[in-house]
This record gives sequence, structure tokens and C-alpha cells, in this order.
Amino acid sequence: MRRLLFLLAGALLLASCGSGDDGDTGGNDDGDSSATDTGVPTTNPTPTPSPTPTTPPPLAWGPTQDEYDQAAALVVDMPVERQAGQVIVARYSGLEPPTSQIAELGLGGVILMGDNVESPDQVTSATAAIQEAGGDRGYPVIIGIDQEGGTVARIKEPATEFPAYMTLGASRDTAMAAEVAQASGEELRGMGLTMVFAPDADVTTGPDDPTIGTRSASSDPQVVAETVQASLRGYAESGILAVSKHFPGHGSVPADSHEELPVQTASLDELRARDFVPFQAAVEAGAEAIMVAHIDVEAVDPGVPSSLSPEVIGLLRDELGFEGAVVTDAQDMAAISEGYGSGAAAVKALAAGADIVLMPADVESAHTAIVDAVATGELPADRLAEAATRGVALMLHEASGPAPDPAVVGTHEDLSYEESLGGLTVVAGACEGPLVDGVIRVVGGEEADRVRFDAAAAAAGLTTDANAPTTVRLLGGTDPGSGDVVVALDRPYALGRSEAPVKIALYGRTPGAFRALAEVLAGTSAATGTLPVTVDGVEQQGCPG
Repeated sequence: MRRLLFLLAGALLLASCGSGDDGDTGGNDDGDSSATDTGVPTTNPTPTPSPTPTTPPPLAWGPTQDEYDQAAALVVDMPVERQAGQVIVARYSGLEPPTSQIAELGLGGVILMGDNVESPDQVTSATAAIQEAGGDRGYPVIIGIDQEGGTVARIKEPATEFPAYMTLGASRDTAMAAEVAQASGEELRGMGLTMVFAPDADVTTGPDDPTIGTRSASSDPQVVAETVQASLRGYAESGILAVSKHFPGHGSVPADSHEELPVQTASLDELRARDFVPFQAAVEAGAEAIMVAHIDVEAVDPGVPSSLSPEVIGLLRDELGFEGAVVTDAQDMAAISEGYGSGAAAVKALAAGADIVLMPADVESAHTAIVDAVATGELPADRLAEAATRGVALMLHEASGPAPDPAVVGTHEDLSYEESLGGLTVVAGACEGPLVDGVIRVVGGEEADRVRFDAAAAAAGLTTDANAPTTVRLLGGTDPGSGDVVVALDRPYALGRSEAPVKIALYGRTPGAFRALAEVLAGTSAATGTLPVTVDGVEQQGCPG
């Protein structure tokens, strides 16, 4: 709503200015006074009233011009040491946040990972301590988190768990995508988070994609683009800062940058037609920040990780027109840490055009290297100041959003269920009526999956028994299985190689996902999802909605 109001205000202001220009031109043609042909003076028309002052529209990437100017004024007064801290978002270990490090180095922020999270209440306490450590800097500290849904979500129950992003690609429901993003953003802000590293704008290319999978909405670039745009609208409504990722596209490389430097062999034209499409859509939707991955793009800057490449970041800036904050992917990943020291990687990323250095392996070394690089001229002082200004402007913008509401945490279970039901895809079996008859037994998956399924089955009126003849097999990975019903909880590709009269793609293992599954099996709810990726060997793409 905040961004929409800004845009509407800008449109109204432009319209008002246009009307005023027409009137001024007409009034000036004949001089200060005018007369009719009979010589009788005429009265000047009533002047058009000045438009009511409105909130200025945002820049193309979120903050208003006033917020950016305020950020620039704050940064120009910072010593280089504080500017160097401002561009770093650090990781820490354990449940105690690094308050001393935040205060001493003036860190721009921190990211919460799995080992930093125990419960929503603990997260709320940690974020409060982090903000207190930021002192009186005049803007909030970045407190980010990977909370995409599905396999990448750091905070679990009793906060609401949402299924994998591919669920939305299966439902093709952009209104739902916006609603889910808003709900997730509101819950995160309710716990004190200010930035979410989502949505995932990667286009997955199938089973050979080892990293992204169901984190992507689809293998169809347009479906991903529309889903990402909707998600960005929802996050903007919630007030949290969203970071679309991982430019130039991590779903089409055959390696995981956590383990090595992936090589992108596609031509630039191929990338433009596929991987760039959702990022271009994100830019057009006013994306505030975009994460750049560690990928060797042979067609652009061979041998250099894209997060350290002026040429790759230049494509994002110059070709896609992105003016917002560029965030590196985590610099403690093997694709960077095995080839560069923490200091060199931080300096190279900033020199290449990045604005936020995420998770350097050694924060102190990165900070020292940035300060030294400015002193020697290796990193221009105005480049560091520009990067720091973008980060501060983002946080001033975040502070202008709606007030966080702690009471909202954990209140969206029904929405999570509706998301899963909309995406649930039957690729073999009937589209109407019960898909199981009599007592059933559930096998496969993890123990937590089976517990959740049993609870959902009971609520749907199904009876489960370990000795029942009808088998529902849960597939948690990529290996196929057999049974009366086979359900893929994550990637759907194994369904094509599985033996069963009923095959279902669920894209999640949340309580809501199992509730949707049980209701479809019982015949009390209909499955309307369509496969968002190509799955060889399946009988149907889904059931018509």
C-alpha cells in the first residue's frame, strides 16, 4: 500500500501540474490584460489552485528522494571506518547476537541463520538487542533472514510455515503470491526483522538444477516473473525490505555455489530470454534490492564470480536499469572463500558495484581491507560512500513503513493451507472424488512428515493404521517410489519414475500442505494446480480449476 500510495500521489501530482501548465500557457498568450473586439475589458479567469502538497513518490527502487538525500547527508558525516562497517551485513554464531561488533564497527546489519533461531520469542529478543547495539545512528540496523518458504526458512512453528515458492507457480495465483508475501513480511517484522532475502527470481531448468529446485516458481520465465512481481507487491505492503535473488540466475547452472564456483555456459541472448526475464520484471516492479550470485558467466566475464564482476553487475545496472541496492550472495560460500580472502572479496565486490557485502567469512578482515583500499585508492571513496548511502536510504525507507505488530506472528496457518491447496497437483488419478478408499497407512518421508500427515488425515475424516492395505508413500527427495498413492513433498520429478495409480505433487511439508493433501485424498477439496515444470513420464499436467 505504501508504494501504491506513493505512485498514485505522483500520478496525481503530474496530472495537476499538467492542468496548471495548460492554464498558464493560455493566460500568457494575450499579455497581462485583454479586451474583446468591442473594447470591453474581460475578467481574468480564476487561477487554477495549487495542488495540495502530497508525499513525494519514491525513487524507482523504493526510498523517496528525501530519504535518499537524508541518507547521503548522514553518510557524508561518517568517517571511512563507519562507512566500511555500514556496507557489511555479517553472520554470527549461536543465539547471542554480536552487539559489541555491531557497535564497534558500525555494521550495516546482520543476517539470522538457522543456528541463530530458537523460537519467535527468542528472535524478537535478539532483534531488539541488535537494534539497541546500533545506537543512535538515526536509522534501523539491517536484520535480514532467508525465509523463502519450503526448504529455505529459518523460523519454524509457532510462526507460520509457508510451502515452497513453486507452490505459487503451480497455482498461477498472483493474488495469492502477494497475500502470502505480505503475511510473511508482517510476521517477520513482528519479530523485529527488517529485510528478507526473497523472493527467488531464478528460473529452474529441471532435475539438473541442484541448488534452486522448488525455491523457483517455475521453469517458465514468464510465470516466475509474474509471481515475483506479485510477491514484491506483498512485501512492500508489509513494510519489509525484499531482496530478489540470485542474478544473473542460479537455476540454470549445474553446480551449487555453496560448494564450488558454478559455470554458466549459456549465451547472453539465452540468458536474456530466460534467466533475466524475472529480474527485469522485478526492476519494473520497483525492487529495492537484488542479490548477485557467485557464478562464472562465460559469455560476460569468464573466470570471475558475477558478484565480483563489474561487467555482470553492469548488465544489471545498465541493461536492466536497476538503480537500487546490489547485495552479494554470502561471501563465506566456497565459490568465493576458496579463491579469495575475506578482505579481497569485499573490496572487489564493492569496486564492481555491489552496495552490501553479505556474510564475509572474516568480518574484521573485510572491514580493515575496505578502509585500507580507500586509503590506497584501490576503492574510490565516492564508490564506498555511494554504497553506504544506498544501504542507509533503504533503512530510512523501512522505518517509514507500517508499525510492526508482534501479535501477527503465527496467525496465517489458514493462508498457508490455501496456498498449498491451490498448488497441489494431481499428475495421475481422478480429478474428482475420493482418491483413497478405506483405512490407509503412510510410509516414507521423515517422522515429522508422517506425524503431520496423520494429524491432517484424522481432521479430514481419514483413518490411518500401520497395517492398512492402502499405502500413501511420501517422497522427500528425488528417488522414486511405489504405492497406491505417491506424493512428492518437494521436487516433482520422481513422480514420472514412480509406480502408483495416484501421483501428487505437493511442494511442501507444512501443516497446511498436509491438510490440503488429506482433504484431496478424502475428496472434500479439489486439486487445481498445474505442473510448473516439465516432469517426464507423468500422465497429466494437473486438473482443471
